[in-house]
Amino acid sequence: MSDKRLEGKVAVVSGGGSGIGQASAIRLAEQGAKVVMLDRTPENAEKTRQTIEQAGGEAIVIECDISKPETVEQGFKQAAEKFGQIDIVFANAGINGTKAPIETIAVEEWDQTVNINLRGTFATVKYAIPYLKDNGGSIIITSSINGNRVFSNIGFSTYASTKAGQVAFMKMAALELARYKIRVNAICPGAIETNIDDNTYPSDDLKEVEIPVEFPEGDHPLRDAPGKPEQVADLVLFLASNESTHITGTEIYIDGAESLLRG
Repeated sequence: MSDKRLEGKVAVVSGGGSGIGQASAIRLAEQGAKVVMLDRTPENAEKTRQTIEQAGGEAIVIECDISKPETVEQGFKQAAEKFGQIDIVFANAGINGTKAPIETIAVEEWDQTVNINLRGTFATVKYAIPYLKDNGGSIIITSSINGNRVFSNIGFSTYASTKAGQVAFMKMAALELARYKIRVNAICPGAIETNIDDNTYPSDDLKEVEIPVEFPEGDHPLRDAPGKPEQVADLVLFLASNESTHITGTEIYIDGAESLLRG
């Protein structure tokens, strides 16, 4: 009998090509899950797939842009057709987007971040439900300390709004989907060593609205450094497994107490 915690399960991960999504896809596969990665950069996710398969796991990559709901719907259909079931959904894909003053940020820039982070999360959950209803399952959403505990990152009004919205949506979904034994939770990472800064676009006039803030030395109290994607992956694994069967509607902070200093 296998001692793997997710043996026989199928997990769908959005944004599995890098950072938290990559580490989580690998961790879920290590514990026996068959992994489907929905990714708008399939060439990056293919590297994750190769890592999983070299370790003896099973994974596939489906090209998907979560800002385009039709590709999300098709992605879940393909995943179910390939593996016959879906048990775990990690709605992880997202961007920082444009970092700019509220007065000067373009509506189109606001919409881009909202469409990817918030509407994309909604679409991911929405199109997962038909495949989870019969047997229940676990949905995990990547939110952030921003918009929930931290509001000092001037210029991130759009990003923070989407992250707060994700937590509110998670709680609504948890209650609505409880009848189907579908659990819905959110993780709220602080600074994690990823490449999300590649999807951050600071404006030239940001300095005009910045508020000088002096944080104490060692603003990551637990380990005096940003967290690692693998640490977040361990939390994702816990929420995906049967060890968390009575946890739903909950946001969990994973930031080494950073947000308690920075809020």
